This record gives sequence, C-alpha cells and structure tokens, in this order.
Amino acid sequence: MEEKDEKIKQIIISSILFIIVLLVDKLTKLNTQILFLIYLIPYLTASYDSFKEGIDGIKKGNVFNENVLMILASLGAMFIGLIPNTKPMFAEAIFVMLFYQVGELFELIAEGKSEKEVKSLMSIRPDYANLEIKNDLRKVSPKDIKIGDIIVIKPGEKVPLDGIVISGTSSVNTLAITGESVPRNIREGDLIYSGYINNDGTLRVKVTKLFRDSTASRIIDLVKNATNKKSKSERFITKFSRIYTPIVVLLALIISIVPSIILGNPTTWIIRGLTFLVVSCPCALVISVPLSFFGGIGGASKKGILFKGSEYLEKISNISTIVFDKTGTLTEGVFEVVAIHPNEIDEKELLHIAAHVEKESNHPIALSIVASYNHDYDISDDCQVSDVEEIKGYGVKAKVNHETIYVGNDKLMKKKGIDPEICSNIGSIIHIASTKKYYGHIIISDKIKEDSYQTIKYFNDNNIKTIMLTGDKKQIAVKVAKKLKVSEFHSELLPEEKEKFIEDLINKNKTQKNICFVGDGINDSPSIALTDIGVSLGGIGQDVAVEAADVILMQDKLSSLIDGIKISKKTLRIAKENIVFSIAIKIITLILAGFGIANMWMAVFADVGVTIIAVLNSIRTLK
Repeated sequence: MEEKDEKIKQIIISSILFIIVLLVDKLTKLNTQILFLIYLIPYLTASYDSFKEGIDGIKKGNVFNENVLMILASLGAMFIGLIPNTKPMFAEAIFVMLFYQVGELFELIAEGKSEKEVKSLMSIRPDYANLEIKNDLRKVSPKDIKIGDIIVIKPGEKVPLDGIVISGTSSVNTLAITGESVPRNIREGDLIYSGYINNDGTLRVKVTKLFRDSTASRIIDLVKNATNKKSKSERFITKFSRIYTPIVVLLALIISIVPSIILGNPTTWIIRGLTFLVVSCPCALVISVPLSFFGGIGGASKKGILFKGSEYLEKISNISTIVFDKTGTLTEGVFEVVAIHPNEIDEKELLHIAAHVEKESNHPIALSIVASYNHDYDISDDCQVSDVEEIKGYGVKAKVNHETIYVGNDKLMKKKGIDPEICSNIGSIIHIASTKKYYGHIIISDKIKEDSYQTIKYFNDNNIKTIMLTGDKKQIAVKVAKKLKVSEFHSELLPEEKEKFIEDLINKNKTQKNICFVGDGINDSPSIALTDIGVSLGGIGQDVAVEAADVILMQDKLSSLIDGIKISKKTLRIAKENIVFSIAIKIITLILAGFGIANMWMAVFADVGVTIIAVLNSIRTLK
C-alpha cells in the first residue's frame, strides 16, 4: 500500500510541475538551454525511482531491464533539443516517464488485488491459543503449544492448531480453509483443523500437530511458494525478454548511427532510434503474464483449490487421461457393515474377533468394523490381542488370546492356504480365519459420491479418458464403473500394482497432453507423485498426499476439480491474449518507428498503453 501511495504522490507532483513548466514555456521566450534546465525538474521528479531501479538492475547483471531502456530513450529525447537546428522534445521526454509511472501504478494496483486475494488467507493464521493448565486457561502464542496439550476454543474464536475434540459440540465455519460456506458440525472424537472458526459451542481439543505443521500454516506456505514453480508461458517470456531486449537495443543503435553516416541528417535518425527504443520495452509481457497466473492461483485458492505452482495451473488445462482411485475419491469411503455371515459361531463373536484385530488399523474398512462393534459392545474388554501386523493390500494378522487370526480379503486367505466361503453379496468381503478354522466373513458396503456423476460426465463430454483403479473385487468395480460410465476400470489391484499401472500408462503416453491422478491420500501418494498432475482430494489432513500432490482440493468434493480446470483455462486464455496483443502491437510499431512513421507519442502508447491494457486484462483472472 505504501508503494502505491508513494507512486500516486510522485505522479501528482510530477504532473503539477510539468503543467507549470509547460505554462512557463508557452508564456515566456526563454532560450533552449534555460528551458532544458527548467524541464529537467519535472523530468527528474518523474524518473528518479526509475534511475535507481535501472542502476540496481545493472548491478545485478540485468543490463537491459525496462527501466534502463526508458531512461535511455527519455534522456535522449531531453538532450536532442540541445543539438543546434533541432526541435526540442522536452515535453515528450517527460510525458514518456510520466506515462511510464502511470503504467507502473496500474501494475501495483493489479498486483495489490492479486496479493489481497492471497493475503486474505493470512487471516486464517491464529493470534493466540487458550492453553488449559490445571483447570485454568492461559492465553499463549500457538507456537508455544506442544503435541498432546489441551486447548479450549470459545465461540467466535479461530481454531489455532489441528487436533481432536475431546469434549464439547459446536458448528464451525470452514470457509477460509475449504472455500465452502456451509457450517460443519463438530463433536467429541472429530478432527478439527486450524483456520476453522468456532461458531457457537465451547470445545476442548487435544493438539495433534505443532503450529508450523498445522493446516493454516501449511496452506499459507503453499500459496506463498506457488510463484516459485513457473509455467511454460512464464518461462517463455523470461527467455524471450533475454534474447529480444539486447537485439532491439542493437537495432536502435543501428537505426541511429548507420543511416546517419550513409544518408546524413543524424537528428532524424537519432529520433527514430529513440522512438524505436521506447517501443521496444517488453513491459506488457514481463508484467502481465506472471500477473495472470498469480491472479489465477489467488482466485482458485478462494474456492478451496490450492495449486503448488503456476506450472500445474497451466498443465491441468491440457490433460488427455485422468485416473481416479475408487474408495474415498469416487465413493464416500465411509464403509458400513451390511451383513455378517458366521461359521459355527454367533454374529457377535465373529464381529468381536474382527474388531479386536482391526482396532489398530486406520484403513476405512477396518474403521467401519470397529465402529460397528463399538455401536453395540465395549471393545475394551479382556480380549488379549498382540503381534498385530498389517499386510498391505491383503488385511491384518494378529494373535487373539494366543491364537493367530487373519482378517482380510480373498487374496489373504489364498496366500495362507485357507479356503474361504463364496458369498454372492455385492460389497467388500472380509474373511476371518485362523490357521485351523474358518470363522466366517463380514460384508462391507460403500456408496458413490453424488458429485462423482457430474465430474465423470464432464470429462467424458470433453473427450478426456477416465480410468478407475481399485483394490476391490471385480463385481464391485463393475457396478461402480457402470453407474459412473468411466471409460476403463481395473480391479483387485494391490498398491504396488496401481503404481505399475500408472508407470505403464505414462510410458505409453505419446501425446503432448498430460496424465492426471486423483486420490484421497490414504495410500495414493506414490501414484499422485508419479503422474504429470497429482491431485489430493479432501483437504490437507493427509500429510503424505499433500507433500506428493501438485493440486490440493480442500473440500471433499470431486467437482472442485472441474472448477480448477475452468480457472486454468481462463487464466491461460488471458495470458495468451496478452502475449499475442503485446507482441503484435510491438512488431507493428517497431516497423513504423524504423521507417519514421511512428512518433514518440505512438511509441509511448505501444509501450505503456499496451502495458496498462494487458494489466487490466490480467485482473480478470481474479473473477
């Protein structure tokens, strides 16, 4: 804000001085040398910061920066009036710098709007936490809170750290984190994330993450660092400027010197060279293209879509294939026990064995079995469980009252030489057996998310291939695939088989288009990391997936991906408009300047005028 205010003050003072000097020029008959000194006052007022930035650029090795070009051209216009028998261009020189400052003001305003969108995220960072110490509350910095500490969040307060609710009920506003305005109900046992706002009830929360690792801190870091990973368009502009600027400076020198030697009349050719120099500034490109992507990232973050860099904002607009994990991504991932089929024991005992074996696992199926048992019985009984071993992609092995028990899928039973019962029910079938006896099986069911239908339809309608991968049985995969109308599906896959499928898909991809993988983050991080664009669904709670992902959908809504692609396409369209418009105007005006058709006023429009138009166009990415 201070920089913008300073710029406005500079423009106003320079303009007033310029008008006064113009009046002095018109109302008096001062000689050219005196007029030069008088005009030098508004000129230096309008250009002192450009001199400073130009010199700083040269010191850093950027000799041909836009400030240097504008200073060279405007100084040339100032001094050309001191050459005998030439028409002074003092007013033009000042106007070049004044209009250039107006262009920079528009840039600051546009950057301010973009930064405002991103900085609005900073408001989610909490100022304090109510630490509970022996039934007393002490207001402390969130940075001083340790894992395991108990904090109290009162109505109207921001949630300062991630944790689990140990008492109290409330509704929370998640807008700043997820982009979703609908309040979410929170009760004992639920996870709660920093950046939420507690609406009505008082909550006691056991802290699970340090402040630096909390959701609010990580989101802010992600968005702040998003500008580090440049898009192809931005990298093109950087390379273009490095090659283009020295060439046009050389051409300006050639236009000023060579025809003067051959044809004479050096003043005319110097003016043409200076005009050529003003036109040559690549300001519109250098400013507007990065600004477009910065605006796009800010606009997406408002909707709960976090891009880790403009590289991924660009890539996601050009995908040929999108691969989805099924459970928790296309389906709710909230499993329920729908049937229990025991063998020579009763239902309660079968569920009892399975729940005790699965209680240490975080897999959604394991959680559903434990939840189903806990609903009616107390899991904390005297059953002795030890040597729990999770077998990835198969199930769990444990000792229950000194007997080895296996709880898992068909593959686990076959691997251990156990002959499971065949069940006709559709759902995930979890078998329970020991090395000596088959105890029975439990049927778990999941349901398709409502917005999965519209998401798959969007990709099908836009000729993007959709592939579903799952570890579930083929009959379940067939049912989900038919309902959603995915292009292709693969079932009964182990995690390493999913990775192998993704690797093969990437190797077979002969197009210039990208492959995208979308997962809920529980065991999808390797696949998320492998593809051109990895998308993590359902927020920032899954640490490993967030590290691997390029795009994070904070809401548990698959349709957010459609919004992300639309924002990407709009951002790219605006960036391309700026590139084409800027280069076209530059080339036309450079040719006209070279032939002496374009004067200094046209040159100013071709540089600063085009920059202002391109910057204003870039602001559209925020909407």
